[in-house]
Amino acid sequence: MISNKPGKGDFFYKWRFIIAISMAITILALDSCSKDGIQPTKELYEKYFEQNVLNRDFKVVLATDNGVDLTANYEEWLFKLYKNTYFDGPMTATKGSLVFNGTWKSDESFGKLIINISEAGVPATFAFINREWRFTKKDLPMMELAPWGSSAPLVLHMRRQ
Repeated sequence: MISNKPGKGDFFYKWRFIIAISMAITILALDSCSKDGIQPTKELYEKYFEQNVLNRDFKVVLATDNGVDLTANYEEWLFKLYKNTYFDGPMTATKGSLVFNGTWKSDESFGKLIINISEAGVPATFAFINREWRFTKKDLPMMELAPWGSSAPLVLHMRRQ
């Protein structure tokens, strides 16, 4: 016969439910603390940038402006950033024996990259590259960039060679 009276089993299941909820809250609290815990240091960013970006050749593998593919304009061009400080320096754009000089700048978080290659005789297509960019992804060997402070549909992807 089935009884409708609360028994020992009901008490046990209620406490299991309360314990499960308490454990879930504890796990969520610990997880949010670990995400806010250790932050990368400025020195770590500098070392990473120096080892993976500076003095390395990069090639444009995707350049689009409002959905128009401009990638062919940069075929065979190699771009290289050199160090003055961790946040600026000279850069070159090289295609065979043709070399154009410019400059680059970054902010302390290396989230912003300003490219300026405006030497006399530089191809008009470099106007697209000469701007303030923000990193949308730094998954080297690929750098994915979009315009800084703008939602304009410009995309620049450069792969380390």
